Amino acid sequence: MKIIHCADLHLDSNMTSNLSREQAKQRKAELLATFERMIAYAKDNSVKAVIIAGDLYDKKNISANARNVFLSAINNNPDITFYYLRGNHDAESLFIDCDTIPDNIKMFKDSWTSYKIEAPEDNSVITINGVELTADNSNVIYNSLVLDSNNYNIVTLHGQEAMSSSKDKTEVILLKELKNKAIDYLALGHIHSYKMEQLDSRGVYCYPGCLEGRGFDECGEHGFVLLDIKDNKLVGNEFISVSYRNLYEEDVDISECMNSVEMAEKVREVLYKKDYASASLIKVVLTGQIDINAEKNLTYITENFKNDYYYFKLYDHTSIKVDYSSYQYDKSLKGEFVRLVESDDTLDDITKASIIKIGIDALSGEEFI
Repeated sequence: MKIIHCADLHLDSNMTSNLSREQAKQRKAELLATFERMIAYAKDNSVKAVIIAGDLYDKKNISANARNVFLSAINNNPDITFYYLRGNHDAESLFIDCDTIPDNIKMFKDSWTSYKIEAPEDNSVITINGVELTADNSNVIYNSLVLDSNNYNIVTLHGQEAMSSSKDKTEVILLKELKNKAIDYLALGHIHSYKMEQLDSRGVYCYPGCLEGRGFDECGEHGFVLLDIKDNKLVGNEFISVSYRNLYEEDVDISECMNSVEMAEKVREVLYKKDYASASLIKVVLTGQIDINAEKNLTYITENFKNDYYYFKLYDHTSIKVDYSSYQYDKSLKGEFVRLVESDDTLDDITKASIIKIGIDALSGEEFI
């Protein structure tokens, strides 16, 4: 039996981070389309169940468009059963206007709920168990989880993995309390990047990540996990990348560069080596110590790349390298200025270098921000 594990879809997210109004509108539509593409994959690959481990939506009040996309996916695929565990972002109004809740969607409560799937063609008996974490149950759910070791047991939770409980957050999952409980696959949500690790000698735990990255804290490929279970064993698990666009962040050391042309070439060297698709969103962070006399124009560098990608942003995290000895006997106004700043014991080295850079640019007629 094939099962999809996804989480943190955040349908209806505004997608406004860093983007123009039109780009945000487009990305919002692409997120819904990515969800539909995942469902099409499920249909084409004979997937029997889709586990949504929390945060299907991004906010409590959801648009009619996002709501209809999800409900249509359920109603148009009666052969697929959807197991939906609500997360901390999810709305309770999903079925508010429905006469009946579709038979092929199964929900979880604030106490353990279990669904059994018998697959005689695979000689498997699979249980899908889940509970919505609350302030009242987050520390007591572990003792009440009872599983039959003869079955293939999937447990679904939404929260942050941790080794100890926290007073600040209810959505904490204590992994040590879930060990040796006959869990075969712990289907988690909340972390927006893919992660799969061993839970104990029997089972694994997995965060599939989100379907689309929404900001540069969600870089890399995104998608869902495809499980294949036969004879009560996991015979295959695969991360399936499905996102329209990916976000990437690259640090570029420009310490040896003396002008903007050389800096742009250094950035080009790094990006072209990675061969990122033109549909990507790229953040480049300039790093290193550059010479006080180096010419650096961020607008010029940005113009070299802004049309190569869907979105390009340049950040300057460089510091200034000042050779004070070269100004020791300089009788010019620059030399006098450098010596004056360097002798100020109330300033640290970074502040001194920054002040000197601004002053020299001003004395040279350069514009600075």
